[in-house]
Amino acid sequence: MRRREFIKLLGSGGLWPAGATAQQPRIRQVGVLMSYPESDAEAQEWLRVFVQALEALGWRDGVNLKLHYRWRGVGPEALRASSAELADLRLDAVLAGATPAAIALKTAMQSVPIVFANVADPVGQGLIASLAQPGGNMTGFGAFEFSIGGKWVEGLKELVPSARQFGVIVNPETAPFYRNFLPFIEKAAQQTGIVPHLTAIEKVDQIVNTIEELAKQTQGLVALPGALFTTNKELIVRTVARLGIPAMYSYTFWVSAGGLISYGFDVNEMFQRAANYIDAILKGARVQELPVQHPTQFQLAINLRTARALGITVPNILIARANEVIE
Repeated sequence: MRRREFIKLLGSGGLWPAGATAQQPRIRQVGVLMSYPESDAEAQEWLRVFVQALEALGWRDGVNLKLHYRWRGVGPEALRASSAELADLRLDAVLAGATPAAIALKTAMQSVPIVFANVADPVGQGLIASLAQPGGNMTGFGAFEFSIGGKWVEGLKELVPSARQFGVIVNPETAPFYRNFLPFIEKAAQQTGIVPHLTAIEKVDQIVNTIEELAKQTQGLVALPGALFTTNKELIVRTVARLGIPAMYSYTFWVSAGGLISYGFDVNEMFQRAANYIDAILKGARVQELPVQHPTQFQLAINLRTARALGITVPNILIARANEVIE
């Protein structure tokens, strides 16, 4: 065959088997399980940041990536059902949004890489072996250092120096790690002359009555972190405002919703960093090579409008320390 004829035949596809085409790159499959209902505005914002970070790393949903979302709220049964659904898919990695989702996925998946965001005490909850060497198929980004519990008491006491008793609400189901905060809360309470009243809230319909009862005997409220409280933050903020109770929260978005004061880390940063780990896994990194990391930056936020409504004068020194002040 002459060279000219060969080139012509090659250009027409005559040397290739019928139906042969150039191989298309495989679309990677990533699951997302959130411990919040789909209507939760904060959770939607965290995922927006997550997706945006993935796009900056070259992953676009519907192009070279397929994201499989599951929103089922904080109930363990619903999360287990969603985990089972994701386990039936051929996934390359999964994002677990907060502690309840991570616990459900740990049971449902033993081989698919799982990256969690905003999970407290992952070692104590049996999710990983250690921070430096997580082992198994799970790693990610932890939440609070438990010593921050003392900061919550101290910060609220600065706002209400005359207070002698604080209510401390916890949700054992979505935040079983709450016990780790207690030694630091109790120590700070003793040092500041506060008697803490620890009260568990198991269900949504207990929130209002529980806070009303605490308001009869306390002069402040500390709401420990938990998916149940985050999901129902508007109800909690409204109830606290109606009763005239100064309250300390663990995330800035509480203050944006009308809460008085908060001290905690930026959850958006957790989900942004989680995208980096998903990217590394999709490019071949092993979970065991990715140590669990904790927040590096914490934020103090104060709502001066709420303070005025409560008749509280916020000390200038506290305003100066704040990262965010709502006038």
